[in-house]
Amino acid sequence: MESNLKPRSWRRYVWLFLLFSAVFQSTLAVTHYSIPEEMEVGSVVANLGTDLGLDVQTFIQRNARLDVIANKKYLAINKDRGDLYILEKIDREHLCPLKTSTTCFLKLEVILDNPVRIFYIELEITDINDNNPQFRRDTVNLDITESTSVGERFSVSNAVDSDVGSNSVKTYYLSKNEHFDIEIQSGRDGSKFADLILKSALDREKQAVHNLVLTAVDGGVPQRSGTASIIVRVLDANDNAPKFDQESYTIHLRENSPIGSLVVKLNATDLDEGSNAGLVYSYSLYTSEKTQKAFSLDFNNGEIRVKETVNYEDFRIYDMEVIATDKGNNPLSNQCKLSIVITDINDNHPEISIKSLSSPVKEDIPVNTVIAVVSVSDKDSGENGHVDINISDNLPFALKESSDNYYELIVSEPLDREKMPEYDITITVTDRGNPPLSDNETITLELLDVNDNVPQFPQTFYTIPVMENNAPGTLLSSLTALDPDLHENQYLVYFIIEKEIVNTSMSMLFSINPENGNLYALKTFDYEIEKEFLFHIEARDSGVPPLSSNVTVHIIIMDQNDNTPVIVSPWRAHGSVVEEKIPRSTDKGTLIAKVIAIDSDSVHNSRITYQFLQNTDATLFSLDQYNGEIRTMRMFSYRDSRHQRLVVIAKDNGEPALSATVTIKLSTVETALKTYADMTEVPLEYDIFSDLNLYLVIGLGSVSFLLLITILVTIVLKCQKPNPSKAAPPSRNSVISERNSTIADSTLVSNDAYWYSLFLAETRKGKLVVRQPVPKGSRYFVSSIPRSTGLSETSDSAASTLQASTTTSSSST
Repeated sequence: MESNLKPRSWRRYVWLFLLFSAVFQSTLAVTHYSIPEEMEVGSVVANLGTDLGLDVQTFIQRNARLDVIANKKYLAINKDRGDLYILEKIDREHLCPLKTSTTCFLKLEVILDNPVRIFYIELEITDINDNNPQFRRDTVNLDITESTSVGERFSVSNAVDSDVGSNSVKTYYLSKNEHFDIEIQSGRDGSKFADLILKSALDREKQAVHNLVLTAVDGGVPQRSGTASIIVRVLDANDNAPKFDQESYTIHLRENSPIGSLVVKLNATDLDEGSNAGLVYSYSLYTSEKTQKAFSLDFNNGEIRVKETVNYEDFRIYDMEVIATDKGNNPLSNQCKLSIVITDINDNHPEISIKSLSSPVKEDIPVNTVIAVVSVSDKDSGENGHVDINISDNLPFALKESSDNYYELIVSEPLDREKMPEYDITITVTDRGNPPLSDNETITLELLDVNDNVPQFPQTFYTIPVMENNAPGTLLSSLTALDPDLHENQYLVYFIIEKEIVNTSMSMLFSINPENGNLYALKTFDYEIEKEFLFHIEARDSGVPPLSSNVTVHIIIMDQNDNTPVIVSPWRAHGSVVEEKIPRSTDKGTLIAKVIAIDSDSVHNSRITYQFLQNTDATLFSLDQYNGEIRTMRMFSYRDSRHQRLVVIAKDNGEPALSATVTIKLSTVETALKTYADMTEVPLEYDIFSDLNLYLVIGLGSVSFLLLITILVTIVLKCQKPNPSKAAPPSRNSVISERNSTIADSTLVSNDAYWYSLFLAETRKGKLVVRQPVPKGSRYFVSSIPRSTGLSETSDSAASTLQASTTTSSSST
């Protein structure tokens, strides 16, 4: 479209007409513009400010607007510049569809406010060549008889063009061919159309269809065109007779062919078409009635089919003659001969008969037992009448010939109903004809159940964990056995095989549902009393005779955390507080006390850990969470309180955890040597057999009798008196440490701690070294060296005697 506009360079013109009316004293002005159709959106038509004598501010201040009269809004005003521009493409053919006039106008009004003023505009839309000529029908079908005379005229569809003037249809062209030409005609309205003229004779047998192309061309620049297809079909004249593919046919037909089966389809052709090529088939007078009775002839398509059963033994050859005639006004015909030869076939199927069938039978039926008697026969003769018989493969049965054409069906292998409850035995008979014919018969043999399967448990041993403190009647497990037998042979009853444990039978502890094998607990179990049970459960079917099997059941009682830890050391009366005294000069790391708790539960539920609930001074004492030992973390200072309160909790590892607590009151005392100067030596046995140690022994004895024996032997060995002949004479200044407590396994007591604070023994050199000032003139006698001091014995004797005299607080050994 743009290339069409450039050479023409569209023009703009303005007509201004002033009409003074004396009656209304008003002025009416119409502004004319002319533009081509299909201008691009945004294209400027004219500047209304210049053409109407208005400045740009007027369009904005007086609210200029455009009204398209009786049409959609194709144009708009740019108020900033006063331009009239294209808002939507204008299609002249759509705006002015009627071709009665070559002009097309669009009437507009420009309206201003304050005061109201209206300008009238006529916009002429000029035509461009933007439409192709189009035929009313794209395809024109013409039927012309091949005998039509030369010069015959035929009307075809004419083309139309939406454009006007020179842009409309101008002429037509026909594609090159040897039989047709066109002649162009003009209508009163100036339209152009073409007539098709036959210029040479047609022959359908040479060319039945002629495809032509008619082209319409307009007068625009550049030219546009449109085409239509003209299909000329040449109609036939009856000038050809029918013709068969062959003059004679020999057909071989098997006897007993199904009625209605196709023997042969005759094929005759006619070069003509339509009714002239339509053929009708019929028997000639030379075809016998017997043949026409045995075979049917379809007069429309020439198919010969079997009309009645044909038998080789009755008639072997059928002769016939068939005529083909066309359907023309002057019909033409032709004929052919046929010979149908009947061939012999194996047309009799063998027959099978089942006699004396025994079904159902028991699954334990003996091998070689006769199940049924089978007879076979075939009406054919020779090989066609000879019959072979067999049964399905992989079946525990066999056929045994008893006499001519009689067979016995016997059991060849043991039967098992649980593996196969019934058998479908297919017996097949086949003759030796070509092709062979066969027949089959299926026997269904049902097996009756015999009680030959022992009930079976899925497992031979059941381990059933049961949590202690269970409720009576709790379902422990379902012990179900399987029996593949049927009916009463499959119905199972469950029993507990009695077994007494300490005068208590299993039926008093457990019960089993005899119908489904559900095992229940009849009492509440306590892990601390009874930990496991072992017994048997029997499953017995209801067959005759009954069969049974049993399974071993192992009941394991699982521990619950249902016992609170019991503190056995340090011993104290229920609810009382343990009071201990320790020297104020106790060293860092000294064992003050050891808390021992026992728990009747097992495994993790009896695992004890220790923690401080209350500690007067957290920097002074430490507690081992695993063995319960309380030791000093530092030496006492003058600022430390003389009374310390320790609350220890012993907690087990159960869920939820259970615990017990003990309160220990510690009092510190000053060391007073003179107080003990005149005291006689106290036997060592008194230190060892303290009340605290006695309760410790009792507590440990409740845990293990063997441990108790070991401790007692150790105590006896350690408590023997030293040999008087080897002991040094006691001194009047002998000092025995104050007794506080004795801890099992040779733990250090408080008086040993005081002794150890004064002296350090070097066993390898046989020396006793003074560690701190010792009062002048004091004598110390050590009858036994505790292991906790770190001193080793200097001789092989059970006890060593060391004497030391000091003259000054700083003197050496």
